[in-house]
Amino acid sequence: MDSSAASIARPGSTAPGIESPGAHLYSGFAMSPPAEVLAAPIAAHSDEALMLSYAAGRAAAFDTLYTRHKGGVYRYMLRHCGNAGTADELFQDVWMNAIRARERYAPTAKFTTWLYTLARNRLIDHWRANGNARFTSIDDESEEGARVAEALQVPGDDPAERLATLQLRQRLQAALATLPAAQRDAFLLQHEGGLSLAQIADLTGVGLETVKSRLRYAVGKLRGELTSLSEDMR
Repeated sequence: MDSSAASIARPGSTAPGIESPGAHLYSGFAMSPPAEVLAAPIAAHSDEALMLSYAAGRAAAFDTLYTRHKGGVYRYMLRHCGNAGTADELFQDVWMNAIRARERYAPTAKFTTWLYTLARNRLIDHWRANGNARFTSIDDESEEGARVAEALQVPGDDPAERLATLQLRQRLQAALATLPAAQRDAFLLQHEGGLSLAQIADLTGVGLETVKSRLRYAVGKLRGELTSLSEDMR
């Protein structure tokens, strides 16, 4: 087994916070990173350069990639499937698939797009194996709301703040679970994966306007939960 596999920790203990569509984004043989990339400190490398360095045999590059993206990938899985045990298993599979694909990796897209394609495809395989059809929905043209991703972040040290944030996250998680899967996916790809609208459109195989519609619906629903919780706490 590749030594990098041993560095993949159980996500439940390391990820911050709580908790097959898509074109192949890699092909051919591994590309060698430029000499100037190899000479630079690992922490200064872009994700794409790190993956090329890892493909060329620099194991430390994988550790840096994993540290950068483990939280987002784990939360993406957890907030889709809603079960920590299943999320742990899928999370491990995504990183193992990335390790296996290293020699075929080519930076034809941003590394995050490539990584979340692996994550999304693994999630689809899981649903298919369990007889569930997901990522299909009728897009809703709901009023666009404000961004609510900060409400899902790690709370501070104040006990009252931590309790309030925990309650908020639980309500928002419940709201996410009620969304059609395609709309939830667009929200999570943007706010956990950091993907742009165009990247989400390319990854999911739909038009840009469809992505915008899905995000409007998701954010509007979550904003409604924020308003409801605020009223309940008065």
